[in-house]
Amino acid sequence: MLNDASARDWQRAASQWTAGKNFAGSMPIGPEVVTPDEVDVSDLAISSSLNGTVMQSARTSQMLVSVPAAVEFFSSFTRLAPGDVIATGTPGGVGFARTPPVWLEPGDVIEVTVQDIGTIRNRVVAEDGAPSGWRWRPGHSPPGGL
Repeated sequence: MLNDASARDWQRAASQWTAGKNFAGSMPIGPEVVTPDEVDVSDLAISSSLNGTVMQSARTSQMLVSVPAAVEFFSSFTRLAPGDVIATGTPGGVGFARTPPVWLEPGDVIEVTVQDIGTIRNRVVAEDGAPSGWRWRPGHSPPGGL
């Protein structure tokens, strides 16, 4: 189980999404980690809920790239080792693409559930020392451009 969280304000601050996917604590894993011999991941229900409301729901069989194809692709340019984790993304329905957009706020609870594996539950917390009046905001270009 992995919560593929994004810091959208950082992710949308530039043309590359790297910053929004690399904050400490922004990719929680668990409470279960399984191997392919334990669970067939080819057609499992997967969903995410925000404060008890389902926001995303699909099946692994609907993924744009299957798990075996993802492993094959990543193996083509990097060495994968036991214990490596590949984050494959989430089903449609992400908050920023909704009308109106839905942004996570401190205190919100996100639950990601995968059939036959379990649920990971995380509470959104404000970053200590986060700047106020920060010029990089979701959906806004900073004054003077990048």
